[in-house]
Amino acid sequence: MLTNLQQQPADALLALIKLHNDDPRADKIDLGVGVYRTGEGDTPVFRSIKAAEAKLVAEQDSKAYLGPEGDMGFVEALMPYVFGKADPSMGGRIEGMQTPGGTGSLRLALAMVKRAGYHRIIVGVPSWPNHAQICADLGLEVVEFNHALASGNTDMDALRGAIANAREGDAILLHGCCHNPTGIDYSNAEWDEIAGLIAASKILPILDLAYQGLGKGMEEDAYGLRRVLAAVPEALICYSCDKNFGLYRDRVGALYAMVADPADLAKVMSNGHNLARANWSQPPDHGGAAVRLVLEDEKLTADWLAELDEMRDRMREVRAKLAEAGTAGSADLTPMGSQNGLFSIVPLNKDQVLAMRTKHGVYMAGSGRINVAGLTMGNIDKFIAAVADVTA
Repeated sequence: MLTNLQQQPADALLALIKLHNDDPRADKIDLGVGVYRTGEGDTPVFRSIKAAEAKLVAEQDSKAYLGPEGDMGFVEALMPYVFGKADPSMGGRIEGMQTPGGTGSLRLALAMVKRAGYHRIIVGVPSWPNHAQICADLGLEVVEFNHALASGNTDMDALRGAIANAREGDAILLHGCCHNPTGIDYSNAEWDEIAGLIAASKILPILDLAYQGLGKGMEEDAYGLRRVLAAVPEALICYSCDKNFGLYRDRVGALYAMVADPADLAKVMSNGHNLARANWSQPPDHGGAAVRLVLEDEKLTADWLAELDEMRDRMREVRAKLAEAGTAGSADLTPMGSQNGLFSIVPLNKDQVLAMRTKHGVYMAGSGRINVAGLTMGNIDKFIAAVADVTA
């Protein structure tokens, strides 16, 4: 019966990785994979995580199952950073559970909204490709609106229209910060308006916070999420520690639910636990335990935040250098200076992206998306010159 399965297209990113690995050129540049890199091109294990892992190895006394909710110490230790230190549970209205990365959190959130009777998910495009793939696998309809304008600003008119045309039984999926793939985020004033628009509608917000701390800072990057939560009765929050703790392969994430009535929280979370049990049974422990140990230790927390500052400063330096270049050929790089996070889209067509790879050894997604952390002060001039060449 397995012969009845149809061949599926290769994942574009995995194919790009293989092409890059097979390229013999010493000066090739990988801008496709969405991981942070240092100025030397490495993706190191955080110092704070190394220290926490050493403590974990020395002190952990069991590998027994934790249950579908995962490490609740990890889940609760994150909450002040996500929701604010004053009352992270918002009067007992917020509770969470551990998931296998941000992808697991999104999968669980979308499965929960389907079980709750939602049918359509409103998504700004372009977006992270797995958003649409997960919706399709669950049989949820995706309703698209344009996220950003060619000028490098958000398309607020498109968002206003999407919310105005929404129906009861719709949910809206929004990036909390460091938009993937554009790097174009809503301003605080725009988040204020978005919160009011959603509050006046009948739609459920799903907030994807996958890059907190990599944009403007931990507190600054949480502004939009907190503003929406302050305005609405219910929401789902998807969180990833893969980027801001450098735990990519350990798959560390969390799903939080906010309800209108604290009495409903146990019922809502029971559905999360039930769906998790059917999907992965229980999440992997190691990475979440390491994060918990970091957040329980003031010195390790301070070191982690310092490491985040180093990452953010390096990406800001790269973005400033790109913006200073102005127009390379016909491609305007100036907007990249005001964007946030790992990703930006360079205005190249598919033929120009192919030319970047074949002529110059610069590997980037077909959409023109680049990981700015793949650029260093040693190769950024080569990148700018390559863009100028293919767009001349």
